[in-house]
Formats: sequence, C-alpha cells, structure tokens
Amino acid sequence: MGTGPFAVPSFDAVRESSHEVIAVVTKPEREVKSRKGPPSAPVRRWADEHGLPLLDPISVNDPVAIEQLRQLQADLFVVCDYGHILKPDALKASRLGGINLHGSLLPAYRGAAPVQRALLSGDRKTGISVILMTPKLDGGPILATRQTEIFDTETAGELESRLSLLGVEPVMECLHLLATWDGDTALGQPQDPAAATKAPRLSKREAEIDWTGSNREIDCHVRGMQPWPIAFGQLPIKESRPPVRLMVLSVASSDQNVDDLEPGQIAGGKDLVVASGDGALKIERLRPAGKREMTGEEFMRGHQLPRGLRFLEA
Repeated sequence: MGTGPFAVPSFDAVRESSHEVIAVVTKPEREVKSRKGPPSAPVRRWADEHGLPLLDPISVNDPVAIEQLRQLQADLFVVCDYGHILKPDALKASRLGGINLHGSLLPAYRGAAPVQRALLSGDRKTGISVILMTPKLDGGPILATRQTEIFDTETAGELESRLSLLGVEPVMECLHLLATWDGDTALGQPQDPAAATKAPRLSKREAEIDWTGSNREIDCHVRGMQPWPIAFGQLPIKESRPPVRLMVLSVASSDQNVDDLEPGQIAGGKDLVVASGDGALKIERLRPAGKREMTGEEFMRGHQLPRGLRFLEA
C-alpha cells in the first residue's frame, strides 16, 4: 500500500524477492483539468510497469474496500507513503496486520512530513523506522531502524530519496521476521509517548521566509521547503506595483557588512545579500514568479536595487 516515490524502492525489493505481491493498493488518481490527464503517481506507475493487480479505493477503510482486502487473503500489508491511515478493521483484513516504513527515527516526527520537519528543525541526523502497525498514527512497536547524517546542502527531496533507499534492507529484514513469527512472541520496541513529536503536512503559508531567523535557520528553511512548496520572500521593487514574489532555492552565509541594516533589508551591490537575524545571507539561486531560475547576481543586474530595500515581513 503506497502512493508516493518514497515507497517504490522497498516495494520493488519485495517484488524481486521470494515473497508474492498479490496486489498493490494506492490512492485514486487526482482529477486534473488537462488534455493530458493527471500525472501518474509513482506507485501506480510502478505497479503498471510490472503488471501488478491494482486497487485504488477512495477510502481503504470503507466496508467494500475492506471486503476486497479480505478476499485477497494476504499474509501482510507493507505500507509506505500511502496517504491513508488504516483503521482496526482494515488492519485485520490481513493475517499478520501491517508494517510501515516511515521517514524518521520514531517516535520523532510522527505524521505526513517527517523528512521536511527534520530539516526545518535543523536536525543533524535522521533515519528511517519500520513499525508494526497499530491504529495510532505511526505509534506501533519499532521493528527496525537505520540512522544517517543530514548533509549540509541537502534538500528535503534529496534526503527523502536517500532515505527511501536506506529503508530497503530493514523492510526485507522485517518481512523475514514476520514470515517466521510464531504469532505469540511480542515483537518490536514500544515507542515512548513522552518523546513523540508531530510532523504535520506542509502548507504554502509556511513557506514565506522569516528574515529575523539565523543564517542556519533560514538555510534549513530553504532546503526543507524543496521540492514543495518552495521558500519565498516578497520584495517591493517598485512602489507603484505589487511586490515581486521571489522563490529562494539556495542561500549561503556572506561576510558582507550589514551592521546598519535590519533583518530583511538588502545590502545592494553586485550580489543579492540580505540581513538576517545573526548576519548576512547571500541568495545564490532564485526564481521570480513567472520567470526562469537565475542567480542572485543575475537578478541584481536586472534590477539594481538600492541598499536598505526591505523584504515584506512574513
């Protein structure tokens, strides 16, 4: 059971193993008003490529969907990046319930955006967890974990791709564990509820940059908001026009003197340097709304903005 790209490496490892994939369950295709139709979700595309039976109920917890699952007579559900929470009746539709591959070191970052939230929080390390599923969101016993450092220039999208590969081996280990389980022995390490943190889905309104943050905080924000919804700032270039929305793709600390500036004001000159809460920050790559990606230097050449011009407050 899965929808997004995080699931594909582990699902494909299961397909290539001695275990039998009897069906793939994914979310329905979104309605998109386009002649080309909606883009195919990664798990749907993967299942189609390998000719695997596909189910896409609107709700996996609907009685009709649960009956379909029961008829499959599956031993186990392998769940990752699905987008639906399985309620007790759905979990009971397989002999052994389900395991879930999650993109954090649980109980940290339970929820839909664990990879992004780890970056936004400035964490230096993260990892994956495989849990035995319970009705509580990401709250089941931990069967396996893997840890890794977060690279200094890594975006959330890049980190998620790396974690999806890191999860393959522990998923296969857990399948072996469940295949030899006697059904009575307690499995996994219970999670500590007191250590649990939440990782709610990102929203567009969170993407606006708070320039009073430190250079590191802003850098983590920029990387954590990629590939969606993309960090941005609003710069009032001309008084007679609305502010220009600048989507910020990469930043770096600068040694330019901004002692006379407040956070959010630009330094002027050759590069697009902005005063932050603890120094100066150079915007290396950006994309103005409706235009191509460019360097901060290219943007400044085209506008020659004065020192002291301020981004709007988030």
